Amino acid sequence: MPARPAFSPPDGFRLLPGYFSRAQQEKLIDAVFAAAETGAPFFQPRMPRTGQPLSVTMTNFGPLGWVTDRTKGYRYEPAHPETGQNWPAMPDALMTLWSEVSNYPAPPEACLVNWYRADSRMGLHVDFDEEATDAAVVSVSLGDKARFRIGGPERKGPTASMVLSSGDVVVLGGAARRSYHGVDRIYPGASTLVPGGGRINLTMRRVTIPA
Repeated sequence: MPARPAFSPPDGFRLLPGYFSRAQQEKLIDAVFAAAETGAPFFQPRMPRTGQPLSVTMTNFGPLGWVTDRTKGYRYEPAHPETGQNWPAMPDALMTLWSEVSNYPAPPEACLVNWYRADSRMGLHVDFDEEATDAAVVSVSLGDKARFRIGGPERKGPTASMVLSSGDVVVLGGAARRSYHGVDRIYPGASTLVPGGGRINLTMRRVTIPA
């Protein structure tokens, strides 16, 4: 039987290793925890209908923030679900990153901040809660290493995995925007960047179609 050809990541997928220096990473982490202390604390998102908690805690930057709960499900909201305060503005470094790699004519509107602990995972999924599905998703890894998996447009199709390190950037544009992807595992102790340990992932998205 002929060997199955190796899976290649879809068009529009880009991995930019070491995009952010250690000093830049530290500034981003400082911004995350400053926001968490001033109106945008980490909270526990829950699955629609079942109320099952996700294995990550999260917060957001930007005019809109992604939230989910048992009653209303996945959506974008302008304010924190617990404090009622507007989400803090995105750090300048993230806005610059978007302008350099997204190839999109409008700024991002949401930046999800997911905190992965040692036992956190993210199952294969497609980011498709946005109107502007022609805009790339731009993701920054900070802290512990993670094994990232990406496939194609079918959940049960072939996949490839790779280890993401602190400071790496992933861009999902083009066909990759509709590709299933997830996080299989975290490598605890791989980094000293995040206070208390773990991995913090910053994911920028454009939500609405530009006027």
